[in-house]
Amino acid sequence: MSHIWTITKKELKIFFNSPLAYLFIDVFLVVLGWLFFQGYFKLGQASMRDYFAFVPWVLLFLVPAITMRLWAEEKKMGTIELLLTMPVKDEEVVLGKFFASFLFLLFTLLLSFMVPAIVLWSGPADVGVILSSYVGALLLGAAYIAIGIWISAFTDNQIIAFILTIAACFAFFIIGQVFVLQSLPGFVADIFQFLGLGSHYQGLMRGVLDSRDVLYYLSFIGFFLFLNVRQISVRRFR
Repeated sequence: MSHIWTITKKELKIFFNSPLAYLFIDVFLVVLGWLFFQGYFKLGQASMRDYFAFVPWVLLFLVPAITMRLWAEEKKMGTIELLLTMPVKDEEVVLGKFFASFLFLLFTLLLSFMVPAIVLWSGPADVGVILSSYVGALLLGAAYIAIGIWISAFTDNQIIAFILTIAACFAFFIIGQVFVLQSLPGFVADIFQFLGLGSHYQGLMRGVLDSRDVLYYLSFIGFFLFLNVRQISVRRFR
């Protein structure tokens, strides 16, 4: 655990020493706030449903921006070779990078506390739905992070990692959507709906903190972290 925490602190320090981190936070808060509040007061309901409906699409571009450098920069600068010769396990390095990105995402989401505060001030709102939606946003963001870190390990070009992560996250998000499922045979549609990040996110947005949705996200994240560890292990043996 000490190695994981050391790597996590190192990556967090890099995040917060970069202007990209503050740009990420500003864009997340400003864009989501603008998209939400331009229609909120016209709607006349104390609900954050529209806010969380925008979250996946904003994270779709911002999460790849923070994961694209995690391995690609190490490879480009040649520091990955030094990292892999240190007395740390591959899974410790991967988890350290993941936890740093996850904590940064958590910090960003916590900074949006003014939005639910305004919603609760403006009228009676379902606090349970809001909390469940925040859990969904955090799990969805963590799934995007797991994909992004894995893809970053394949290239030393951050732009390529950025674009491929957007494409992969988008694909996993929409495959469970109705407009995709309606053109598929029944059993295929069931599989796609289960695999889709979006379908599980919508369940949490409704305020239903279903253990099956949480378990799905944890399994999804664990699977891509496992793939990341395998990819790094292959490079180490080379």
